Amino acid sequence: MPRLPRLALHWQILVGLVAGIVVGIVLNAYGGSIWAAAGVNDSAAYLGGAESGDPDANAGAGTLAAVYRFLVNLNALVGDLFLRCLRFIAVPIILFSLIVAVGGISDLQRLGRLGLRTLVLFTVTTIIAVVLGLVIANVFTPGNAIPPETRDAIAATQSAAAETRIASGQRASAWALLRSIVPTNPFDALARGDMIQVVFFALALGFGLTLIDRERAGAAVHVFQALTDAITALVRLLMRAAPFAVFALIAPIVAQLGLGVLQAMLAYCLCVIGGLLVMLLIVYPGILRLLTPVGYREFFRGMAPAQLLAFTSSSSAATLPVTLQCVRDRLGVPHDITSFVASLGTTVNMDGTALMQAVAAVFIAQLYGYDLTIGQQLVIVLTATLAAIGSPGIPSGGIVMLVVVLESVGLPLQGIAVILAVDRILDMCRTVINVTGDSLACVVVAHAEGELSRPTDSSAA
Repeated sequence: MPRLPRLALHWQILVGLVAGIVVGIVLNAYGGSIWAAAGVNDSAAYLGGAESGDPDANAGAGTLAAVYRFLVNLNALVGDLFLRCLRFIAVPIILFSLIVAVGGISDLQRLGRLGLRTLVLFTVTTIIAVVLGLVIANVFTPGNAIPPETRDAIAATQSAAAETRIASGQRASAWALLRSIVPTNPFDALARGDMIQVVFFALALGFGLTLIDRERAGAAVHVFQALTDAITALVRLLMRAAPFAVFALIAPIVAQLGLGVLQAMLAYCLCVIGGLLVMLLIVYPGILRLLTPVGYREFFRGMAPAQLLAFTSSSSAATLPVTLQCVRDRLGVPHDITSFVASLGTTVNMDGTALMQAVAAVFIAQLYGYDLTIGQQLVIVLTATLAAIGSPGIPSGGIVMLVVVLESVGLPLQGIAVILAVDRILDMCRTVINVTGDSLACVVVAHAEGELSRPTDSSAA
């Protein structure tokens, strides 16, 4: 009996994503009724194992409620373990792959050329994203669509989370960001997972290897290459669980996202998502057409697994192992360029984050009745570009750096509480753009170096 063809990985992930969205919508609409039928009227207390404010609220909970609780906790465990595994892999793969990429280049002129081309492309796309965000926010004025009473009600629900983000962001100024690039203790940076410091450490160590005897440097590079290959093998193994993990991650997000809040913030959400779509469907294809022979359909097919994982994980750092695999194996970019550009892009190339920060800054200004001058908006361009470089590649990392953008033009920080109400879903969208921008840069730089090969089947899983 002939075997049925196996579904490609990106289609498996898409199936998991759609299934998670459908289940999340059902739970959002009927979750309360489902719990009530099982004898639970305070599901938050029941799931947390805490006493409810009403002693009789969960008195009727029985076997069915216990089964529901088990399924909820199992779902959370699957999603959390998958993300923890990806984050576990992210730091070593950035360290090892960047050391190999830089240390394996004996031609310092080529290394400088790669670095210059990469940083120029990163800077140009980030500035395009910021300017695009400002134009969209000024044209469609999403902040004017929300009445003050609705604004205050939404902000009140997110006040605690906003205070945490504001406290983190206020510790970071533009000068502090520049200083923080250089770690005082690289092993501490590795332990904390400070990606930008890990990148600096890897680049410095790799550059040091280019300055010593090639035979001795080659031995070290060989070891780091073996470690990179080992991590890559773990990634391939881990990705078999991706469809199930995607379902586990997306279902609770959709279930918890209140439709009322989403409707109130619809204008802001549409401005951000619209800007991200312009980057994805117009700006990036234009750059590909102008600077490479790669068609966007070929590019999109090649990057689909990484883009889908970026959407559900909301973390470009966690997605990095899959990004590296897709760019190298599905788009034909050499290993050293892939490792150098994509790993660097995870910490310094955040087009989606930069666009969001520009829209959010103007949105908050409109929300609280501030008129931004042209000079202030130019400050936002500069600050958002720098803040995007310093944004950690973790879920909602851009919100922390939004504090820096708002303070640069004197906007009220309490507006962050309003943004947080819908930031989770927008963070998923902008992470796709961040990962796509990194991959685009890999292809452009590889073609500029004359080292881009065309895989025979870029759609292979």
